[in-house]
Amino acid sequence: MTSLSYEHGYDNSALAKEYPLGDSFINTYGGMPVERLREIQEERFRRVVSVAWQTPFYRRLWADAGVGPGDIKSLADINHLPIFDKSDIVADVAEHPPFGSLAVRLDKPIRPRVLQTTSGTTGTPQPVLWSARSREIQNALLGRVYRWLGVGEDDVVHSVYGHGLVNGGHYVREAVVRYTDALLLSAGTGSETRSERQVAIMAQFGVTVLAGFGDYLRRLADVALAAGYVPGKDIPVRMIIGHVPAGSREIIEQAWPGAKVYDWYGIADTGVLASEGPDRDGQYLWEDANFFELLDTDSHLAVSEGEVGSIVVTSLNRDDIGPLIRFDTHDLTRVLSGGNAYGLPFPRITGLVGRSDQMVKLRGINVYPTAVAALIAEIHGVTGEYYCRLERGPEDADQLVVVVEAREGQVDEGEVAEKLSASLGVKVRAEIVGPGATAEVTGVSSRQKPLRLLDVR
Repeated sequence: MTSLSYEHGYDNSALAKEYPLGDSFINTYGGMPVERLREIQEERFRRVVSVAWQTPFYRRLWADAGVGPGDIKSLADINHLPIFDKSDIVADVAEHPPFGSLAVRLDKPIRPRVLQTTSGTTGTPQPVLWSARSREIQNALLGRVYRWLGVGEDDVVHSVYGHGLVNGGHYVREAVVRYTDALLLSAGTGSETRSERQVAIMAQFGVTVLAGFGDYLRRLADVALAAGYVPGKDIPVRMIIGHVPAGSREIIEQAWPGAKVYDWYGIADTGVLASEGPDRDGQYLWEDANFFELLDTDSHLAVSEGEVGSIVVTSLNRDDIGPLIRFDTHDLTRVLSGGNAYGLPFPRITGLVGRSDQMVKLRGINVYPTAVAALIAEIHGVTGEYYCRLERGPEDADQLVVVVEAREGQVDEGEVAEKLSASLGVKVRAEIVGPGATAEVTGVSSRQKPLRLLDVR
């Protein structure tokens, strides 16, 4: 039997033409009419649908919805297909262990080359399988982000994404090493490499780019100061590329003077889906690789421009194994209106405003714990760290307590509660604690995504 390596699983030159990066990215898509982009999407969608019909998961899902082969001819027919989410995949894995039926092909065997799992932040971790081709497309798309933002041969990139079963650190490492000329330091989370050790290494090797979740990167600046390093001088960071909580860009840039912060968005099942460009005017949806719908969380109908909706994604590049068609991410955002500086045909979204499956409803008002970060950022004297505690109040009614870190004597609890209540449109309590006091709950130094909601009801 002939054993083929990972590199034999895809055509690198063909992949570069399908999903260009660097100068080729702007040359290909800059000025492209939306109609031409739609033609590309249609071709790739038809290919993905044909694969889905050879996948047991979709045969069952679509048959239950009354859809048969030949019913879906173009993206105009996509509304006939049911929406599904992670819970459906987890249930399928339980019924068809260990990997589920989403990664099975009935017409021919496809050998997966990479196995990761989701983080389990919102429940049971699920397996995510990649072929060499589908994996390398994701690496190239993230490499596109780094190259577009200017990561180059003079940069030393310090990544704080984790290296466990989740995709994070592995994925970023592959993208930086294969698709940029930068030097990579892949330190992982604070539980993998102590924060004090990380800042020493960053100073030693002159780190210029940070990659990771904004919460932890902000915390590293405090650790650096405590260790006697001056962020921006002893550690010459010029750029931060990661996941930035709403409203926290300025706080992170203040923590790392001289650095510009760029936000991007992705999920474990697909990799990167959208990114800010050098203009930082919203996140561009990679619609050459995906088709997006922004839908009302209850009716699943399209929301109007400017309204908040849940991102439902159809991957146009997972065309050999594990296709994703109308997958509800439960991530909430808005579409921005108007053109863009590069003439790209891609729509743009704001940063995420929360998750529909982590929403708290208080007296008829929807509150998203992750969105509280933007409100706290406006309060002088806070560190930016917090979590929301949902508990039973008087008369057995739900109440939300926002636990906020602040420097001693600089923040009034009543004023914080009043500000948050006015902004959220519903009364909440505030509890002020000292620097570092929320870390045990949030896991900011050890988790990929800090916990922002603690339900103690």
